[in-house]
Amino acid sequence: MMSNAKREFLPVELILNPNWWNHAAGITFDEPFYLNAETRIQNDVTMRRVLHERFGHMGLGERDPQPRPVIGSLYVAGGFVIPALLGAEIKFAPAAAPQPLPVHLNSQQIETLEKPGFRELWPMREIIEDMDKLEAQFGPGTLVGDLNTDGLLNTAYHFCGQDLFLDFYEAPERVRRLLEMIGELIVDVALYIRSRTGSCSISVNPMVGRVDPAMFLHGNCSVQMIAPSSYRAMQLPVEMRMAERIQPYGIHHCGENMHQIAPVYAELPAVFFDVGWGSDVALCRRALPGAFLNLRLSPIRMLQCTPAEIAADTEKLLRAAGPLENVGVCCINMDRGTPDENIFAMFDVVRRYRSYGA
Repeated sequence: MMSNAKREFLPVELILNPNWWNHAAGITFDEPFYLNAETRIQNDVTMRRVLHERFGHMGLGERDPQPRPVIGSLYVAGGFVIPALLGAEIKFAPAAAPQPLPVHLNSQQIETLEKPGFRELWPMREIIEDMDKLEAQFGPGTLVGDLNTDGLLNTAYHFCGQDLFLDFYEAPERVRRLLEMIGELIVDVALYIRSRTGSCSISVNPMVGRVDPAMFLHGNCSVQMIAPSSYRAMQLPVEMRMAERIQPYGIHHCGENMHQIAPVYAELPAVFFDVGWGSDVALCRRALPGAFLNLRLSPIRMLQCTPAEIAADTEKLLRAAGPLENVGVCCINMDRGTPDENIFAMFDVVRRYRSYGA
């Protein structure tokens, strides 16, 4: 289990949706936000300042942020690099996360799809060039930030559509081969990014930076769409091999059914789990007694509910999590219009629980 000697008790993190940032700070999320070094650096300064102005008492942001050599934003979520490397077109928008467009490969194309050399392809080619230039400007070992490397089923779905889940039963070897290739590519890219910046998954969930910046967090958003038995048969062996290559290993499960699959997750050498809103936290803790559980509040409820309701949501999660030494609280992808008062209500509950652990 990871050491918590220097970790803040009950850390809190927020991710605000691009539409929030676009409205609150005038930031646009077209291609330069991700792939132009000067734009990235300027936006990073703005985001750190705005976070401090709005949520500085929660330990977020900086009063006087200075330019730094950032290669991927630490303040928004959304992965497009892995699908792009495999040939997906990426749609950018001023106030939305980048969206990989469906590719619709046929069965023969899927069976012959090979792992690409990521250093020679867009967008990693351009990002690596930026890394080299920024290190020359700021100095060796100064790069910060990373890239969301997505997940096995998330990526496969872009290329197979709904046929992916049918092929679990009708063409399992085809699916296994595809997942193996995607898993190798994900870890290749994550290891490279970590070798340059020291982190590889803060852009999946910034809580990683509070627990262990070197951790790899695998995106299992789509696992909620399959049965635990299908996960065990088709994906677990691939994740086992991924975890052998990159440690420490964590799982991002934003679905509401993590308690159903947590006993299978327990077979992985994983030390960190994002627990999706709606999951039974107590059952997850029972299945994963030594892991760090990052408890996720609902961004929809954060937008629509009252501060009292958000406080009750937060308290419910914390009461179910058991001992709180390995627990964090977050809310991810909050929309424009989310009341600051609701975010403060969440934090006030956490602050009260911190006093119990003091």
